[in-house]
Amino acid sequence: MTNTEFKKYGYQMIDRLAQYFDEIENYPVKSNLSPGDIKAQLPQNAPEMGENFDDILADFEKIILPGITHWQSPSFHAYFPANNSFPSILAELLSSGLGLQCMVWATSPAAAELEETVMNWLRDAIGLPNYFSGVIQDTASTATLCAILSARERHSDYQTNIHGISNNKYTVYCSVEAHSSIEKAVKIAGLGSNCLRKIPVRSDFSMDTVALSLQIDTDVSKGYIPLAVIGVLGTTSSLAFDNIAEINRISKQKNIWVHVDAAHAGSAFILEEYRYLIDGIDGIDSFVFNPHKWLFTNFDCSAYFVSDKECLTRTFEIMPEYLKTGVDKLVNNYRDWGIQLGRRFRALKLWFVIRSYGMEGLRQTLRKHIEYAQIFKARLSQDTRIEILAPVTMNLICFRLHPVGIDDESKLSDINNNLLNKLNDSGKVFLTHTKLDGKYTLRAVFAQTNLELTHVEKLQNLIFEQIEI
Repeated sequence: MTNTEFKKYGYQMIDRLAQYFDEIENYPVKSNLSPGDIKAQLPQNAPEMGENFDDILADFEKIILPGITHWQSPSFHAYFPANNSFPSILAELLSSGLGLQCMVWATSPAAAELEETVMNWLRDAIGLPNYFSGVIQDTASTATLCAILSARERHSDYQTNIHGISNNKYTVYCSVEAHSSIEKAVKIAGLGSNCLRKIPVRSDFSMDTVALSLQIDTDVSKGYIPLAVIGVLGTTSSLAFDNIAEINRISKQKNIWVHVDAAHAGSAFILEEYRYLIDGIDGIDSFVFNPHKWLFTNFDCSAYFVSDKECLTRTFEIMPEYLKTGVDKLVNNYRDWGIQLGRRFRALKLWFVIRSYGMEGLRQTLRKHIEYAQIFKARLSQDTRIEILAPVTMNLICFRLHPVGIDDESKLSDINNNLLNKLNDSGKVFLTHTKLDGKYTLRAVFAQTNLELTHVEKLQNLIFEQIEI
């Protein structure tokens, strides 16, 4: 492709994306294809000769687009979002075009120093103490793994990286509602899933800190070494909030690392009215939230903060001769702040988003989403057949249909599974489910970038239409 052709198709692609956002609500939110439908349309072997770019774009429209679930649709209420915005998309275009490899300061000083700056902006915006240092990871899963590895190295005086683990006695703690990435991180860190203690939760689905304290004492009495506690601010199933002050108090008595996973809800801490949820944050060791979930920044962009950056870099630093530079002691070489050596220029899109919206613009949008969630909850609550199954603190509502006279959990699961399938098969919305206290539960998240009240009303009307059938 020549430079002239690049400009031609580049303009064409921007026009197509603009058209896509104009038409996005005309697409079924969740792809309705069956397994294998896409593969059946693709050749088994790669082409030997280059193909015309117009043909490639035509196949995108014909083959790929029908197999897309539209995460950017304002009727996407599933999981937690992976939002973008126009400023973020344009920054990604610039980043891709520049093609940077941001492993050390010298490979692009602007990338390193912009990352340090925007992470300080975020730290201050969400109310973390100013002694925290931040780095952009790809996902919260990676950040949690970094936290557990750092905890392991700090406790072993950095000897585990040298000698490995034998006869592991370390234990890690989280609630039964915490994200599955914690168990994966424990496995990857070499601790083994048998050493992960899943603590019961209270009626609001937050960690039972009394049970945590008892479990730690029991493990110590058996010769185990409590290594880390992961507190969650906004669990995946119900957006429950652990008591970080209590977790911190219990953990610090035994020098246990405290990591806080606020992947989705952490964005809302830019709102003063939600800062009470991070009371007791002083003294924790690490914290993560994802701007790619609720701050309108393209996936992937995870903000990871540590109170002791030397511990983080000592855990991950590698210093071959070919990576040494004359300024290493004066700058942040982010290759030593996580697992990856090679790093994308993620800070650029975050910078574009924050500057384009402004902090007040971001706050207004988040408050709007939270208000819509409360409106949705109030409307559902008016119908005695619908149960709200978890506290609604921010923008997630957990609910189910519970017809009068039906109390058998198996039947209720079937009823709500059928309701979910009907809603999703309509193509008009996309929701997902979980289980809370063994109850099949529907989840509705209100966080998509271009969400308006009309989309909330559309969802509630669809629900009421289905339960009247």
